[in-house]
Amino acid sequence: MKVCILSDSHDRGPLMASAVAAAIDDGAETVIHCGDIIGGNTLRASLALGLPIHAVHGNNLGDPVSIARMACNSQGLLHYHGHDATINLGGRRIYLTHYPHLGHGMACTGDYDLVCCGHSHETEIRQQANVRGGHTWLVNPGTVAGLGAPAATWIFGDLETLTFEIRVLEPASTAIGRAANHDFSAPAQPASGTSAKVLEAAAQAECG
Repeated sequence: MKVCILSDSHDRGPLMASAVAAAIDDGAETVIHCGDIIGGNTLRASLALGLPIHAVHGNNLGDPVSIARMACNSQGLLHYHGHDATINLGGRRIYLTHYPHLGHGMACTGDYDLVCCGHSHETEIRQQANVRGGHTWLVNPGTVAGLGAPAATWIFGDLETLTFEIRVLEPASTAIGRAANHDFSAPAQPASGTSAKVLEAAAQAECG
């Protein structure tokens, strides 16, 4: 199973949707969000793309009540786990948290194949030695919003092979500007791939 791992979207819904759409193009089946979503509207365009989203909240809670309500009405697409989560995907046991120090500690237990965290806005992919004598993958996708970081980033992961790759999005101003200037009513050449998915999801989210 291939997954899109991201974090710290901080209300930048179009950028999050761009990452999810790019991951779909490469065969991703699930999204993991490591917190700091802020408002529920951040998730609308990504949910419109149709992949399940597993999310925890971070230190910037925003509106957890509205996000929980969205989860209840998402037909099983949005799984809003709260402070942290243990999930099973693709035969792998995965722990989600917002905080790197908690991620480090849980990776050291050896109870998980993969630990995902966020918060620092700094990307990291490494194998952490654990108390069982093995190693656990510990990944931090940075910030998909690109705030306080050199770039907007996310991680594409393959759970079968346990391989992970940091991906970089285009500058936020470019993506948001294109979305703001797009005329959904005008006949135009059909977009394809990632662009088509993001524009369609943005339109659905706007109407939702």
